[in-house]
Amino acid sequence: MIRQLHLLATFLLLAWVNSAASQAPKVQKLSDELSKKARTLNPEYLVFQQSTKSDRPIPMVIYLHGAGGVGDNILKIKGQAGQVFRGIGQHKKHPCIVVAPQVSRENRQKGGWVPAHLNILLSHLKATFRIDEKRIYLTGNSMGGYGSWTWGGHNPEHFAAIAPVSGGIGPGGPKDVSPDIDKWAKNLAKIPVYAFAGGNDRVVPAERSQRMISAIQKAGGKKAKIKIYPNEGHAAGRNVFGGQELYEWMFAQKRP
Repeated sequence: MIRQLHLLATFLLLAWVNSAASQAPKVQKLSDELSKKARTLNPEYLVFQQSTKSDRPIPMVIYLHGAGGVGDNILKIKGQAGQVFRGIGQHKKHPCIVVAPQVSRENRQKGGWVPAHLNILLSHLKATFRIDEKRIYLTGNSMGGYGSWTWGGHNPEHFAAIAPVSGGIGPGGPKDVSPDIDKWAKNLAKIPVYAFAGGNDRVVPAERSQRMISAIQKAGGKKAKIKIYPNEGHAAGRNVFGGQELYEWMFAQKRP
């Protein structure tokens, strides 16, 4: 009996070690040449990847962090990005890669996320990993929600779907409103969009997400919707990334 218990304990320890290793992110880096072009980004970025026996291209989820993640230490955003990877991991049907870039504090611009610089990163990712380019998904929280609106609004052709969470819609701060939202809406009408917000959010009012979804629907977007958590504030993302609704919806989307 003692020997059996010892073997069981050893097995559980190895299982835990393997699980922890599979969830530990790898730190990857842009080349010096690309870093100079994408100067608002930390050259380093995090990659979380589920192990898979298939050699087929797999989906990619890009997570954009909130304002608290700005900096030049990439491990600062490990917790934010890790919650997305763990949430996906609970849903065994969807092996994928999760990538999390970081806005550089030294070179930050208003709004943090710059679509042109994110496009450079995405081209690099496509050349580096075996990605299913019809299943690239974009999400982000708070400032990262703003990043999802503006990047998706500029370049919807990259994404199978976007899911901004508690996101602002202007570069000048949490309550700013961009004059470009109608242009974004016209572009975002072409792809599925699912926004999430907290009804009691006093940092970024839920009305901002509602306004964007209404503008997309007005522009002809038939696959745009929103979920508001009435009793949540700016931390509504814990419900979104910790649950399964986002991932069920997200992975059901695919570019034609």
